[in-house]
Amino acid sequence: MTDTTSPNVLHLTERQPVVTGPEMLAALVPPPQFDTATFESYRSDDAYPSQAEAKELLQRFAGRSAPAKKGGLFSRAKKQPQLKPGVYLDGGFGVGKTHLLAAIYHAMPARRKYFGSFIEYTALVGALGYRNTVDLLRGADLLCIDEFELDDPGDTMVMTRLLGELVASGTRLAATSNTPPNALGEGRFAAQDFLREIHAMSDSFETIRIDGVDFRQRALDGQAIALDPDSYARRIANAAAAGPVSDDAFAGVVKHLSTVHPSRYIRLIDGITLVGLRDVQVLTDQSEALRFVAFVDRVYDAQLPLIATGISLDAVFADEMLNGGYRKKYLRAISRLNALTHAAASESAP
Repeated sequence: MTDTTSPNVLHLTERQPVVTGPEMLAALVPPPQFDTATFESYRSDDAYPSQAEAKELLQRFAGRSAPAKKGGLFSRAKKQPQLKPGVYLDGGFGVGKTHLLAAIYHAMPARRKYFGSFIEYTALVGALGYRNTVDLLRGADLLCIDEFELDDPGDTMVMTRLLGELVASGTRLAATSNTPPNALGEGRFAAQDFLREIHAMSDSFETIRIDGVDFRQRALDGQAIALDPDSYARRIANAAAAGPVSDDAFAGVVKHLSTVHPSRYIRLIDGITLVGLRDVQVLTDQSEALRFVAFVDRVYDAQLPLIATGISLDAVFADEMLNGGYRKKYLRAISRLNALTHAAASESAP
């Protein structure tokens, strides 16, 4: 059993964060790990030419001139086609889509610009109401949307209306996802009933395909690290000597997530330097699994090391889930969990 007598050992299950609409709007900036993301710091993989091609196109979208290609003395510069009001980065997880999205945000000389995950924008609508959200975002020069998801009909209708109104008022859009725009919603709900809305939304985007392999797994063994209870307790105690850490039973955190809106998950880990989860078990309920994915995304954005006992976190999602409509979400979460547990192991190494 972990020693919880230290005032630096906190419990996520005891936190009930509250976030106001204005606070949510103010938080629409890139995560800390992408504070300095630029096109120059994006390292494209020569084995996948689509990465360099995407970088060049996005520089043009952001108003930056890509390096000119040398030609003859009297050669004329090739006229570039006009881009659509939005760019849509389609590709697997771990190929640098979010880095490029943040690079657009930092490079574009916009007076008003916002950067947030899909769930943060839908949460903003939920907190402020649709019309108030439109009024607040109208006039923005740029809206960056990370991990575009259409998991239910309500989100489909809200986001297509919202983006349609903003594009009509001159806002430019940049989005990432693991799914091409015309395929959003496939395998998740009756997408055929919403094809008109989905297609209308995709018409606003120039789809840019980015191929590659998951950079997080290149230097890893491919499996999340699970600790025995004694090692876990020592790691919690050592980390708590330096700063606040969280220590919770995995089942308790999963249950608690159902009482907190996903847009507030980031506040659950405010001030935490390490996340600890005891007795990890396989998730078989889809709703619980999706909430855990959203939580993992926030922990990853904050770049917090994570330690756990029980089953390895790369096995936390049941096989039937990995073969279902949310497969890409779960695989992305596994990739991030692997990286977070390896980061924790690296920090504890002598």
